[in-house]
Order: sequence, then structure tokens, then C-alpha cells
Amino acid sequence: MKMNPLGRTGLMVSELCLGTMTYGNQTNETVAHRQIAMAQDAGINFMDTAEMYPVNPILEKTIGLSEEIIGNWFAASGRRNDWIVATKHSGEGQMMVRNGAPISSETIPGCIEASLKRLKTDVIDLYQFHWPNRGSYMFRKNWTFDPSGQDKATTLQHMQDALGALKDQVTRGTIRNFGLSNESAWGTAMWLKVAEDTATPRVASIQNEYSLMCRLADTDLAELMVNEDVSLLPFSPLAAGLLTGKYQNGAVPAGSRMSLNKDLGGRRTERAFAAVDAYLAVAADFGMDPVHMALAWSARRPFVAASIFGATTLEQLERLLGARDVTLPPELLARLDEVHKAHPMPY
Repeated sequence: MKMNPLGRTGLMVSELCLGTMTYGNQTNETVAHRQIAMAQDAGINFMDTAEMYPVNPILEKTIGLSEEIIGNWFAASGRRNDWIVATKHSGEGQMMVRNGAPISSETIPGCIEASLKRLKTDVIDLYQFHWPNRGSYMFRKNWTFDPSGQDKATTLQHMQDALGALKDQVTRGTIRNFGLSNESAWGTAMWLKVAEDTATPRVASIQNEYSLMCRLADTDLAELMVNEDVSLLPFSPLAAGLLTGKYQNGAVPAGSRMSLNKDLGGRRTERAFAAVDAYLAVAADFGMDPVHMALAWSARRPFVAASIFGATTLEQLERLLGARDVTLPPELLARLDEVHKAHPMPY
């Protein structure tokens, strides 16, 4: 398994990261534990979760269950130190968590303590803010998000306060590093500046949606990440399963994400299916599994540390792990760029 640096943390993470948002819902604890062991045997050392997981749907009774399942595996296996573990603090508006309270210096300590307890660990390697209080261009909001109502002074004060709280946690030894999620280029730049000005934790990574069908990170954000040594951690590298081809021609497999979330969080559009057809044709022309093609492409972009994938079943995980062994020739990469130009942001 190829290993990459995680920002300036000094940590080396596997280019594939095990996502766990189905643990406790679509994936039961027994299967989840077998997945963790299988991923580790394949050379993966990086696992991502969040306090609000599992999702699809998000239910108050299951909040935190993914972390608990991971913690139970650590306790039973004794292999916590073999993993780099990332989790997330939910942002404003998620009513199932703290009644939708925004991220603040007041919420951070309790949120960390709760995650530590569920994960059955003393320290979190990468602690991330799930989305910014001021809102985000992610989750298909790029079509409508309007930043004109933001107050810069309020945003910067929030960043300073939050980073101060995180510094206290680093000093206590409960977290090691700090990351963002669903952030913009400007937001990341401000987090970096405030951290430098106040000697508080520096942003190590950004976890944003990134795939052949969602390449918002390719412009201003990519330049920032390369020049500031901030790593991208793509989520949904298979476009919520669209790039597998399993939803083409009206198919909705039983137990699939689309069977639970009919519009795939806004990704289900006619333009999306046309784009998938084009990507599937490229894979076929090069004799490659489209799952391997899409996952390897997202993992090997120059600003990416690790691409986060999820698998509901052991069979899906086994197939996904095949991406580690594929080579993407320049001719294939050029074809993928041609498809992107013909089908830009299809959802």
C-alpha cells in the first residue's frame, strides 16, 4: 500500500482510508469488525469516522454508534496503535447532535471527551470540524451558496477561539492534529493565518467531496493545498456509488445507498448518468474495473494524502481494495480529463 504524508504532521497514511459511516446501520458490528481487520491486512492504517455516524439515515438513537463499534474492535483486538484515527465534530444545524449547536470553544472539550469514550482510546490522531459554522459550498450547495452575508470579524474570532480550545486539547494529549472538512480555499487560508498568528494548531488536512464527477477542489483549493502542505482527504470518491455503474438504466439494488436515499443527496440527475456512461466506457476501453479506476484516480492526485472509501459488505471491500494494485497510464488519465470537460460537475 502506498503511503503519503499527512500535511506537516509527520504521520504517514495509506493512500486508501477506511470510511465507517455505514457502521451501525447498513453494516452491522460483526461485519464492521471483519472489515477493519481485512483493511489492516491489506496495508491500510488510516480510518475515518464522525460523532454523528452512521448516516443514511441519521437517527438520534444511532448517533455515535460508528465510533462505538470501532472502539469495541480496538478493545477486543488490542490494535489501536496500529491505526491513525480521524473523527469529526458536527457543525451547526445538525439537530440530532447538541440540538444543532455551532462549533465553539465551549462544545469542543465535551465533544472530544465523548468521542474518546466511544472510541475507547486516549487520543484522537486527527480531529476535524465536519463543516464550517458559516456554511459551505459542499453538499450540492455550490449552485446556490451566497457568502455575501458573512461577517469576517465574527468568523475570525470564532477561528481564534476554536483553535485556542484545540491547543488546550493538544496540550492535554487528547488530540494530536487538526483538520477541516467541507471547507473552502478562503476558509482554509484564514484558519492557517489565525493559527500562525496565535501559535495554535495548524490545519493538516481538508476532507471534501472529490471524485471524477465532483472536481471542485481542482482550482483555487488545489493551489492552496500544494503551497501550504495541507492534504486533501477525498470523500465519496465513487460519487456515492454512481461510478460503480450499479445505478445505470434505472437500477436500484436492494440495500444500496440509493434504496435509502433516493436522490443520493442531490447527485441523482440525468447529466450524472450520462457522465457515468462516459467514464464506464473509458474503463472498458482500458480493461479496468471502473471502481479501481475511480478510487485510484482520486487517491493519486498530487494534493491528496488518502482517499476515503466506504463498503457496506465484505465483498464490496474486497473489490475496492483492488485499487491499490492498478496503474493508471497517461493515456487513460488524458481520457478522463476529456470526459470531465464534456461532463463538468454533472450534479
